[in-house]
Amino acid sequence: MRYFAAAAEAAGRTDETLEVSGATVGALRDALASRYGEAMERVLRTGSILVDGVVSRDRERALGAAADVLPRFSGG
Repeated sequence: MRYFAAAAEAAGRTDETLEVSGATVGALRDALASRYGEAMERVLRTGSILVDGVVSRDRERALGAAADVLPRFSGG
């Protein structure tokens, strides 16, 4: 797992190794919300999870070798 910007602030770290029961995007989202609380829940509500570099919002998608949590970014 790698965390960026607000996700890193919520987790208190920029990366870690996690084992997730169920090994799906939904299970990962649930595990992160449970582990890091409201701050991570806010990031997950509007942010993205990348699985092997591809954005996935499908809760049933299987996790791959790497996952990244990115907060919503503002453009300009």
